[in-house]
Amino acid sequence: MTLFSIKFFTITIWDILDVIIVYYIFLKLYRFFKGSRAAQMLIGLAVILLLSFLAGVLKLKSLFWIMSNLKTVWVIAFVIIFQPELRRILIYIGQSRLLRRIFREPKSKTIEAIIEASQELIRRKWGGLFVLAREMSLKSIKEHSTSIKADVSSSLLISIFNPGSPLHDGAVIVQNEIIESAGCILPLSENPDLDPLLGTRHRAALGISEESDAVVVVVSEEAQRIAVAYQGLFYRSVDEDTLRGLLNKLFFIGDEK
Repeated sequence: MTLFSIKFFTITIWDILDVIIVYYIFLKLYRFFKGSRAAQMLIGLAVILLLSFLAGVLKLKSLFWIMSNLKTVWVIAFVIIFQPELRRILIYIGQSRLLRRIFREPKSKTIEAIIEASQELIRRKWGGLFVLAREMSLKSIKEHSTSIKADVSSSLLISIFNPGSPLHDGAVIVQNEIIESAGCILPLSENPDLDPLLGTRHRAALGISEESDAVVVVVSEEAQRIAVAYQGLFYRSVDEDTLRGLLNKLFFIGDEK
């Protein structure tokens, strides 16, 4: 279906849709990589693609040949240099809510690591605070924390909450099977109906769950118990099997309770 013509080429509704899709993809990629070298590389790649397109439309054969070959080099360089970022975005796509509902598996590396770390923290009588980020951004929290950017593992999580670690007092943010940040300071819940015996970790867990869609696991060093906070609600004194069930339900399904 032709919408309009401009001299030597026509614009159809599919051309408009194509441009919108490409724009959306580049916008999402830029936001995902924002603040890293990959964002600058992405802008450069977009410029080369645009010049290549314009050269083809305007039939500038020499420029089109140069841009086409340079475009190939940039794509290869992008893949080689930014493997970690590409890996993260592939994990992000794979863990999108829609794909999780279609291809959901009963186990998650993140969930199993959290469960294993929680059990070990209880055994050692250490406290812990794990924030499992979902759809909403926690950028403001991560900006004032220590960046980790490491694959999630129970051993690393345990070491972070070692009382001798300078990061043990804050929270850990885990997203897309990556430990994003540690030593995170979370907003405290101002709910007046909270149990006055609840400590700072529990109030922080409830506070971030009230302001985001994150699932938060709290390990109490005093009571040696595990609690889960989600959307301003507490699931307290959960055992290992209950914790696994809760995390799978809340992390993968979320609002479908």
